[in-house]
Amino acid sequence: MKKFCTILLLICASTAELPNDCNDPNWHSIETLESARLRCGEVFENRCYCMETCYENHHQFVVNCTNSAFHSTTPLSHLPNETQVLIFTGNYIQELPWNVFGTLDNLPHLRVIDMSNNKIQEIRGKAYHHVQRVERLILDSNELSLDPGRNHPRLFSNFVSLLELHLTNAFEDGEPRDLASTLHDIFVNSNLTQLIKLHLEQNEISEFKDLNVFCDLPNLLDIYLGDNELTAFHFNISCLPKLRFLDLQRNLFTNIVERDLHAMDALIEHNQSMTVDFTGNPLQCSCKLNPFAKWMKTTKVFVRNKGSLKCIEGDGVALNIHERKNCTPKLFSSARRGATVVLFFLSIVLIGLVCALIYVQRVTLQKKIEPILDSVNKRVRYTSIATGDTREEV
Repeated sequence: MKKFCTILLLICASTAELPNDCNDPNWHSIETLESARLRCGEVFENRCYCMETCYENHHQFVVNCTNSAFHSTTPLSHLPNETQVLIFTGNYIQELPWNVFGTLDNLPHLRVIDMSNNKIQEIRGKAYHHVQRVERLILDSNELSLDPGRNHPRLFSNFVSLLELHLTNAFEDGEPRDLASTLHDIFVNSNLTQLIKLHLEQNEISEFKDLNVFCDLPNLLDIYLGDNELTAFHFNISCLPKLRFLDLQRNLFTNIVERDLHAMDALIEHNQSMTVDFTGNPLQCSCKLNPFAKWMKTTKVFVRNKGSLKCIEGDGVALNIHERKNCTPKLFSSARRGATVVLFFLSIVLIGLVCALIYVQRVTLQKKIEPILDSVNKRVRYTSIATGDTREEV
């Protein structure tokens, strides 16, 4: 009986999955583009398509409003209840108001929201409500403001089931420090504890405000930071025990510092497999690159495209990554220069402290020194008188 029940469950499960498979030859739809437009409702003004269609290898109910020239999000508060995927791209929505999807929790199947390329500048703190089941949010190619007065750090706080966040080229051009501050506030305040994929490509990121900027995303598996302006990690990965892929393609790394190499090796020590991609960075063929060249030969970290990585010689020639010889004298001389600079700095600090101490204790020192000076002055006068008397006798 138990075997029969198990077989029955397997048959039911496989049967239930068949209609969702895009390769299922038995699946047919009588939907036309015209009927799909009408199915959306009048509020969509025949600009969108609402239909069951193939999306990522599964048949899903998709609302597609691509390049529909909307200037308002009003239609989104009237989405069909069965909506699973929303594609609302290529429109002109500078600001997302409160309750974009209405005030009722009537979208139980919504899993994907794509609002890329809409020229969005500001997202209100309560814009995204009733999105508890959404697993992917795409906001690529927008113009999100870096102005602190228009930032809402908790704008993603309602995405409690979010697995993927896409923010490729999502922010306006501005100071790197402002972007670093904005990202820090978003990740710290949005409670994205289920997030496993984070896309931050093409945002001109050169630094992060806080080394622990990603530490509030404990389940993060993949971080995409390609096409930015990073010269080192500038962020802590030791707090990301599940990290498996780090995309650093086409940044501004000229060498990879040993601190970052040790950080990646530390993850591997905990039986965590990890892949890193440094493709397209302007690595310089110098002694500073030696630690990286040695590391690639011994590390358990998988370096993607390792065989095609190049470094640039002084004359602009691209060579395979290699260890440079005869680096010891240069390293020693730089160490001496460093020691000299440190000693000079410490001397200046010591002199400053002595001067400060004298100034603070000036009254006490004056009381102690005045008697001594008076005594010396008296001796000088007595000596002068004695010398004068001797001359008169002569």
